[in-house]
Amino acid sequence: MVFRKTNQHLGRCISVTPSNSSNQHLSYGRIILSSLKPSISFTNGNQETGLICLSGSATVGVGAANFDFVQYDSIYIPRESEIEVRTSSQVDFAEFSADVENQYPLQFVRYSDISQDPSLKFTAGTAGQRRHLNICLGKNVQAGRLVAGFTFSEPGNWTSWPPHEHAAMLEEMYVYFNMPAPAFGLQLVYKDTEYPELIVPVRDGDAVLMPSGYHPNVAVPGHSIGFLWAMAAHREKEDRQFGVVNVQPGFNQSGSGLEASRK
Repeated sequence: MVFRKTNQHLGRCISVTPSNSSNQHLSYGRIILSSLKPSISFTNGNQETGLICLSGSATVGVGAANFDFVQYDSIYIPRESEIEVRTSSQVDFAEFSADVENQYPLQFVRYSDISQDPSLKFTAGTAGQRRHLNICLGKNVQAGRLVAGFTFSEPGNWTSWPPHEHAAMLEEMYVYFNMPAPAFGLQLVYKDTEYPELIVPVRDGDAVLMPSGYHPNVAVPGHSIGFLWAMAAHREKEDRQFGVVNVQPGFNQSGSGLEASRK
């Protein structure tokens, strides 16, 4: 369930797949390019693909179409696509994919557009659990299984709060980024509400899978946590719903931010 330092390799490196993890559908990797390796090409077969630019700039070619990326731009790429990523400087992409039976349209999402939509970029939570959410591939794109975005906490605050789960519809994973040392957080994944089964420190580049169970996390005082979250629907298209969750009994969902994302 825990994959360490997934951001250490130049080129394209897939760290998590259904064959090496508890995931049924969701895969994750990084595409990190520089002057030492300025381009990469691949096909995605039966996988729909989502790319999120974490830093730098690049051009992504999908078939005959080309898109210029800056930080936090993203793209949805349909299955059976020829993909090329190239940079004249350096770039770091997160790559998420999931198997699908159907083809959905190619869609480029500029972060500047997300920033203008209060249902895709918003602040949620109260004191002690305040965070800033960005939905990159959600209701704004057509897709079969994938939903993805990223969250930054306030220093020392909890996120994914109140504790919630959605295992019947969606499997999920978090990938921590933009957390320079000594920043770290604690990730919980549990079904036992009194004695959580997993409590693990997380740092920049670490990935944690949530096949089931509640999954809150918390930043250490004086530092924030930043993490990508990606989900894959179990039933293609039908289960692809963000914000439909079961909150841990005893906690109030009000102010969680899940309401804003459904508007």
